[in-house]
Amino acid sequence: MPEPLWGGSPSKLLTFLDCPRRYRMTYLDRPAPPRRHQRAHTSLGISVHNALRDVWDLPEPTPEAGARLVERAWVDVGFRDAEQSRRWRERMRDAVAAYLAGGGLGRRPVGIERTVSFVSGDLRVQGRIDRLDDRDGELVVVDYKTSRRAPTDDDARTSLPLALYAAAVWKMFRRPVRRVELHHVPTGTVAAHEHSAEGLGRHVERARSIMRDARAADADFARQGAASGSFPPVTGPLCGWCDLREHCPQGQAAAPEKSGWAALEDD
Repeated sequence: MPEPLWGGSPSKLLTFLDCPRRYRMTYLDRPAPPRRHQRAHTSLGISVHNALRDVWDLPEPTPEAGARLVERAWVDVGFRDAEQSRRWRERMRDAVAAYLAGGGLGRRPVGIERTVSFVSGDLRVQGRIDRLDDRDGELVVVDYKTSRRAPTDDDARTSLPLALYAAAVWKMFRRPVRRVELHHVPTGTVAAHEHSAEGLGRHVERARSIMRDARAADADFARQGAASGSFPPVTGPLCGWCDLREHCPQGQAAAPEKSGWAALEDD
């Protein structure tokens, strides 16, 4: 009998690659262990993404309207205090307005937060694209970023999620999709890469390789449960940011916990 499909998002694949222990606690342990409260930079990202999504539902999408959406839907969770939240709300309001004025409001996108998927052998990948543009007949995958550091063209080139989204759109729309872009909203910069068909194929094969290892670990967990040795923790500085570190002694020993607002600068 053929292997059943193993399904997951690019995030699920990368979680297994980055830290099998975190993968187990996120996707396999039931009941799932509780996470720590949401961090401020996550709240900021959600607020900006929601504004850039909802602006296209307005009768007249404008930079000013986008700024008002940030104000209206601001997620006030994880910040040090009300003053820090207010400062970042104002910064992101101005950043969204500047981004939209600088070209973020071009031709109406083909898709906003569009769910896409494809099957390759026994792997099924599903995810959601922030924005899908049609530029003179060419489809372009766009992902919004709100991190402190602006992404580079190399980040766009090596991004597994972007490549898998491009492959999914190619199959679903039956049109070649080569260009992927990372739009850094705070600075208005765009990092981009033009994939070849062969390059996208290599990313799909990489995803299949990760899937094979995850499938084997899943099977071992089904046999042994939490006693399985297939989920070692990968420790390092990033353990300070992990939302599940409370349940991982190795991660706690590797790095002190970061505050909920540690990713945000105050000046």
